[in-house]
Amino acid sequence: MKYTAIVLAGGSGSRMKSKVKKQYLQMGDYPVLWYSLAVLEKSSRIDEIVLVCGKGEQEQCRSLFVDTYGFQKIVKVVEGGKERYHSVYEGLKAAKGCDYVLIHDGARPFLDEEMLVRLTAALPIWNACVVGMPVKDTIKLADPDTGCVQATPDRSLLWTIQTPQAFRYDLIRSAYDTLIQEESAGTLTQKVTDDAMVAERAGASVKLIEGSYNNIKITTPEDLVFARAILETR
Repeated sequence: MKYTAIVLAGGSGSRMKSKVKKQYLQMGDYPVLWYSLAVLEKSSRIDEIVLVCGKGEQEQCRSLFVDTYGFQKIVKVVEGGKERYHSVYEGLKAAKGCDYVLIHDGARPFLDEEMLVRLTAALPIWNACVVGMPVKDTIKLADPDTGCVQATPDRSLLWTIQTPQAFRYDLIRSAYDTLIQEESAGTLTQKVTDDAMVAERAGASVKLIEGSYNNIKITTPEDLVFARAILETR
């Protein structure tokens, strides 16, 4: 079975308040994006990597991560789209021919081999799996009109979802084909926030797999400070 990792590296990073996009920011000895690519490159569980970059950044990404750092599993570097789900769709089209696909945000540098092992072990059984962790805080559901507490969900049932999110290729490709068709027809009314949601819309049962509380996404300057602290403990 062929496993392809789609790594998303096309975010604008506007909340980072930096001229350098967050995936290229230096963290320790390497750019943020390097760390997850290095884990995927080393893992025997992953056969190929499709890197999805921002508009006009294909040569920059190929030069830095293929030529300079020598990532041999990166077989394609493709441009993403306006929204995250457009970028995922471009990655899926480039990954055609694989059996399973793992979709990962390049701004999550603390992917590790243990997560990949857990995901790829469960994937042939469930066909759709996502990593995440049980929430630590109490969550309140807000009333959209008043801003007051509407409900307090049972914390024991709540997870914060991370990436990678992994799927049988034909399942997630078909789900994304439908999503894009709905968008083109003007019938897409629901905001899409992750890949599991796309699979859920298509009727798939998505298995929750343990990730790591360190598997943070770097979005703001504070996240980068936290990430550097995590890196120092490794």
